[in-house]
Amino acid sequence: LVLIAAGIISYFSVNPYLLQLVDWRIFMIEEAEALLHSSKSMNKLLKTNLTVLLILIISSIQFGIMQAVIDTLSGVDMYFAILFDNASLMLAPICLGLYTNLSLQAVQILGAFPFLMMIFFSTTFSPGAGVDGLKNLRYLFSRYYLFCMTPSVDILMEGCPESNNLLYLILSSLLIVFIFLTVIGGMALRSKLQKKKHSESKRQSMMTMEYAELQVELFGEKALKKLKHIGSNVDLKSLEDSVRSKSMEDDGTSSDEPVTVSDETV
Repeated sequence: LVLIAAGIISYFSVNPYLLQLVDWRIFMIEEAEALLHSSKSMNKLLKTNLTVLLILIISSIQFGIMQAVIDTLSGVDMYFAILFDNASLMLAPICLGLYTNLSLQAVQILGAFPFLMMIFFSTTFSPGAGVDGLKNLRYLFSRYYLFCMTPSVDILMEGCPESNNLLYLILSSLLIVFIFLTVIGGMALRSKLQKKKHSESKRQSMMTMEYAELQVELFGEKALKKLKHIGSNVDLKSLEDSVRSKSMEDDGTSSDEPVTVSDETV
């Protein structure tokens, strides 16, 4: 009970600071675009480091209080277990609040999912219980491995690993980061492919005879150089001949025009 209560208090102690990251991100982007005096990426990185430092301080205070109450939860392994367990619940608001364009409401809803899923599926609030099949999801939550490392509680947990609990705890705590990076990378790749497809379709449209004739009509011989540069497949020779013939006709028309002399000149 002390371990559960300490985790909940730590989460809700940092949660107000995590929720204001959305407002900070909006103000920072507006200021950076208006004043052009700072890098948005650097500001986000510094804010991330500051938030991680706050999580480190809160986790250290939690570990110290637990040491004062329960002297069996000691050791470096238990300290890092508590630290990464808290981080697993707080990394989602950091990623969503700083590195996406989601609104405050969306960050509040999506950022709370790890905490809610931990309560429902980690089986730490009811050790040994759970629906067959669904209870296998407990291996995705760092809180499960934390309880497996806790003396006198590990015997109540079902299916605890015999060794490397801390390693599994750290990997499961970073699961949100892995998912976030995968989604962001997939979206970036999709956007890149769409831009490439759009540029290719635009290039294909520039290869048509209608486009070449329109360019020649608007820009004359300058358009021929541009069409050669982009590798147009149209008959540029015939277009060049038509441009020259048209220019010759214009010159002939201008030379055949009678010269009028005004009375004042006479």
